[in-house]
Amino acid sequence: MFTGIIEAVGTITALTPKGEDISVTVASGDLDLGDVKLGDSIATNGVCLTVVQLTGHGYVADLSLETLKRTAFVDYKAGQVVNLEKAMLPTTRFGGHMVSGHVDNVGEIIERQHTGRAIEFWVSAPDHLAKYLAEKGSVAIDGISLTINAIRGNEFKLTIVPHTAAETTMEAFKVGRKVNLEVDVIARYLERLMLGDKAADKQSEVTMDLLARSGFLG
Repeated sequence: MFTGIIEAVGTITALTPKGEDISVTVASGDLDLGDVKLGDSIATNGVCLTVVQLTGHGYVADLSLETLKRTAFVDYKAGQVVNLEKAMLPTTRFGGHMVSGHVDNVGEIIERQHTGRAIEFWVSAPDHLAKYLAEKGSVAIDGISLTINAIRGNEFKLTIVPHTAAETTMEAFKVGRKVNLEVDVIARYLERLMLGDKAADKQSEVTMDLLARSGFLG
């Protein structure tokens, strides 16, 4: 579990094919790895990765075919900068929101403009994620805990203050950039709970889709 408060920005130094999977090597920059051991989790651009090797200046992790299908990692190359956050501790200050590191899908930056000292982004999400997005609700973009400030269909607006832009990769975001999206985990569980005993029904996915289309789920 993570909070979406980025601790450091790192750089992917190698992506090594391993059959259908890949191994990723990350230079962790200012991230303190002193308390990290093999098997620990580090959110890398919002993707929860398990450390399989410590290199002295970073770590190595494996990415499954499922992760490549669901995230923007499929397009990453050596030199890609990434947001980093170690898994939270029981004593961690909870400054963001509950982030699992299980990316739902990939979105796209479709607008960028400056408003005062802040940067406003509009992000397009896949249609099936629109029902989980709410004005003043939470969303994780490349692992960053952010507040949705406006909604228009499957698109949502983010207002990024200078500190967030400086401490994450968002300063470099341009129109057309693909980003990892993780919707609020509470919204996902609430949807499932609404099914009640029908959750075991193999038609439950169809049922929820019909409810969403009818407007019952917003």
